[in-house]
Amino acid sequence: MTLFRNFNFSEKRVLTFRWEVYNTFNHTQFTTINTQANFNAAGVNTSTSFGSATGAWPARQMQLSLRFAF
Repeated sequence: MTLFRNFNFSEKRVLTFRWEVYNTFNHTQFTTINTQANFNAAGVNTSTSFGSATGAWPARQMQLSLRFAF
């Protein structure tokens, strides 16, 4: 999500304030699922983490910026 506002000081001078938010609602977003199954001789899956999420994107991040154009 992005919010921005322009402040005009004159015809050619503009200050832009910008605020960006990534993962706005702070929900978990999984990136890696373990899909490697290991079977023993009897055909039983011996992988304890098979099908589990092993990674996630970072939590909410915010970024502010100011830009002055002249």
